[in-house]
Amino acid sequence: MEKRAAHEALYRSFPPDPVLTLPVMRARLTFLLPVLALLALLPAQAHAAGKPSAKTLYADGPEGRYLMDGEWLFRLDNADQGVKQRLMRQTSKSGWKAVKVPNVWNLGDPSNASMAGGIGWYRKDFQLPSASAALDWAIRFESVNYRSKVWLNGRPIGENTGAYIPFQFQLSGLKRTGTNRLVIRVDSRRKPTDFPPSGLNTEGVPTGGWWNYGGIQREVYLQKLDTVDYKDVLVRPVLPCANCASDVQMKLTLRNVSSGGKRIKVTGTYGNRSVNLGTKTMGPGAIAAFSDTLRIAKPQLWSPQHPHLYKVHFTVTANGRKVSGYDLHSGIRSIKVSNGHLILNGQALNFRGVGLHEDSKADGFAIDDARREQLLKDAKELGATVIRTHYPLHPYTHELADRLGLLIWSEIPVYSVKTQYLKLKSVRQLAIKELGKNIAANQNHPSVMLWSIGNELSSQPGPVQNAYIKAAAKFAKETDPTRPVGIAVAGYPSSLCQAASYAPLDVLGINDYFGWYPGPNGQIFDRTKLSVYLDAVHACYANKAIVITEFGAEANRDGPVEEKGTWAFQQDWVNFQLNTFATKPWLSGALYWALNEFWVRPGWDGGDPRPQPPVFQKGLITYDGVRKPAWADVQRWFTQTQQLVPATGGT
Repeated sequence: MEKRAAHEALYRSFPPDPVLTLPVMRARLTFLLPVLALLALLPAQAHAAGKPSAKTLYADGPEGRYLMDGEWLFRLDNADQGVKQRLMRQTSKSGWKAVKVPNVWNLGDPSNASMAGGIGWYRKDFQLPSASAALDWAIRFESVNYRSKVWLNGRPIGENTGAYIPFQFQLSGLKRTGTNRLVIRVDSRRKPTDFPPSGLNTEGVPTGGWWNYGGIQREVYLQKLDTVDYKDVLVRPVLPCANCASDVQMKLTLRNVSSGGKRIKVTGTYGNRSVNLGTKTMGPGAIAAFSDTLRIAKPQLWSPQHPHLYKVHFTVTANGRKVSGYDLHSGIRSIKVSNGHLILNGQALNFRGVGLHEDSKADGFAIDDARREQLLKDAKELGATVIRTHYPLHPYTHELADRLGLLIWSEIPVYSVKTQYLKLKSVRQLAIKELGKNIAANQNHPSVMLWSIGNELSSQPGPVQNAYIKAAAKFAKETDPTRPVGIAVAGYPSSLCQAASYAPLDVLGINDYFGWYPGPNGQIFDRTKLSVYLDAVHACYANKAIVITEFGAEANRDGPVEEKGTWAFQQDWVNFQLNTFATKPWLSGALYWALNEFWVRPGWDGGDPRPQPPVFQKGLITYDGVRKPAWADVQRWFTQTQQLVPATGGT
């Protein structure tokens, strides 16, 4: 009873809420006990409660965003004793640490416990940029790994599961003046049904696709809401052929967040053209869609050689008063599959590109825009026209790709989900929900080449995977009929000709490690079997575009060409692979995996007899930023390859 009384006394110390009574407080106590216990350990003196900055790390989006920069506080949960003790040595006696967000708490910790994940708490005290009672506010997180619970001034405001996709909560119980307290509980412990799933390898070491960085991986924004909030913004150019006129479909879905009915009007510009998306009366809480279609007779097309962008702006008024604006950049281009080939603006793609991870030695997954710029600058200098990773990229990376003319193989992290879990209908539904969130977040970027529904699921799909592929492909095509749908699979001869399983897809990505990994029963040990295998793939899937989505070899030292893991072996191996691809004119492209080194998991060897775990060392650039000898070989092949060629049929 004394403990409960103490918790209730602490709860009373929160800013008063006129609608809460003590019985209501008691009813919420079970939910709030973890955060109350945490707050009881706060330093006696609160950290500075500044106002968020009126700036963003990327351009496209609504007006009225404020970056939640400055000082945050962080501590690990009491349950994480091992990692916590290491952190405590660097912090005050209270166990809290001042940090900047984005932040990942297990940076530089290669232990099994770090990979397995844990629980961390973040706190931010802030003041509103405006005290106006007419305004509402929302909080937007660009990426938190993996499960989030959020409180404002002691009241729960929302939960989210998943990383790499933004999520937003409207704030209630705000103090218009004075200090507001935001608390986030982050649980990075993944389950076998998550994306990517957790697991243990044969040695009992935690796995999970790539390093499980716990924390608020991307930035946080405070969003001003004046009368309306944006539920969805769609700007979709439809280009029937390279020389055709283009229709640009525009649709804004808005929610009235005010307490009264409003006459809402939406207008805008697309380049130098004006658009009117209509006027509607919206009651409190109502959701309405506003749309228009613009015909452009002679559009300037977006392509890797000429990434032309149209500036787009929308203005929303309520009862004649401007309440919001929205900016983005649009590119008009056509991407489709015809006669077994990816076709961009009437030309057949034979692209060369790289995989990458938004990772750095200094920041893990909490990188800044300078690091994103460096990654894409390196990709362009290499001669790449396409990039890929296993999860949706940061919005600024998409904007850079739009401007630089880099296409994106856009993939959701449905990676190596075991069939025993994929058979659960709930897991398949969550995967499709993830796909929907990726499309909603990134559909306006001309750089997005296709939607990939997963990577390296079972190489011999049965009824379970067939059901997922059919449902996911159907959803993607109905949601966005202007882009192809694909999947990446492990390239094994024993898994050839799954034509029925992959029938709903337009593009098939082959992860090719012939001559590097042995594969099941040694079937890909001999690299000279690659050419015959690729020809068989083409014969099996004649109407699908075939892409090499991965090929790569680890390298971390000098040594003879015959020895795996040497610079010389990597050079020889990539030259063999790229020479083989050059003999396959039906290929739509090939992606080296990967541009940069990154962390994978404890004990990672990647096929190298002398590995340096947990670092993935197939990268052409080391974790310290040094280009390996194979960089020059890949660059020569990429720059000498004609990556867009006249199409033999279809537009």
